[in-house]
Amino acid sequence: MRLAFAGTPAAAVPSLRALLDAPGHEVVAAITRPPARAGRGRRTTSSPVADLAAEAGVPVLTPHKPGDAEFLEQLRGLDVDVCPVVAYGALLPQRALDVPRHGWVNLHFSLLPAWRGAAPVQHAILHGDDVTGATTFLIEAGLDTGPVFGVVTETIRPTDTSGDLLERLALSGAGLLRATMDGIADGSLVPRPQEQDGVSIAGKITVDDARVPWDSPARHVDRLVRACTPAPGAWTVFRGERLKLGPVRVRGANDLRPGEVQASRSGVAVGTATAEVELGLVQPPGKRAMPAADWARGARIADGETLG
Repeated sequence: MRLAFAGTPAAAVPSLRALLDAPGHEVVAAITRPPARAGRGRRTTSSPVADLAAEAGVPVLTPHKPGDAEFLEQLRGLDVDVCPVVAYGALLPQRALDVPRHGWVNLHFSLLPAWRGAAPVQHAILHGDDVTGATTFLIEAGLDTGPVFGVVTETIRPTDTSGDLLERLALSGAGLLRATMDGIADGSLVPRPQEQDGVSIAGKITVDDARVPWDSPARHVDRLVRACTPAPGAWTVFRGERLKLGPVRVRGANDLRPGEVQASRSGVAVGTATAEVELGLVQPPGKRAMPAADWARGARIADGETLG
């Protein structure tokens, strides 16, 4: 089939690579978000999908809006059978959905109908799910509501960050997307409606959401920090300045007040509502991330000081 792949971040790259290597399919274009400023230098950079497409000699389309008339004309001219989608990052209007013969097929990183929306991997970790996965489905007007082609499952490990889990799902999901394209091509796959029970919504997790609430149970603190790693990044406040945090480890003891921080030879502990947690990496303002013990030595923490 003739495919126009739509995706933007690094998590979409394994899928594009799998389709480029898939016999019986031709990726005739890559659709991605326009170059954006990123990094400390705020340099304008192309997306990871655009970089791989350019390396493979595939034309790259970067419409500001996928409903733009010029883009739709380009898409019609490509005579596309399917547009496979992985984390493209823009809403698709019906006039765009109508162009490919077999529609736009999305790879979504959850077991739909669970965690529809922008941040399914983060919410699966935040809410303590044991299992998640990836789903391919036909995009329609609703938010991740379209009929399903296939799924793969993935166990969530106790120390998984969102970055860890997304990396595994991106690889297993790439195989699922390729198999879905094969099934559409030979007619062996027919999408089935999603279940009506078990619907949950995974809204975007903001920087404000990533502030650690030390008066919460230790397990929630652990999950929140892991869910927000690497983005948007968990944080707290120490001596009036923002302190970024890496994953923590839950301890058994609870001798500290919520937010109270204590440095010792065994590590740096912080109190919560139920148990102490041991800090891992800490990043003070304007500095690189460092082990919490190194940060504590430099900060010279006094008895009774708190994070908050």
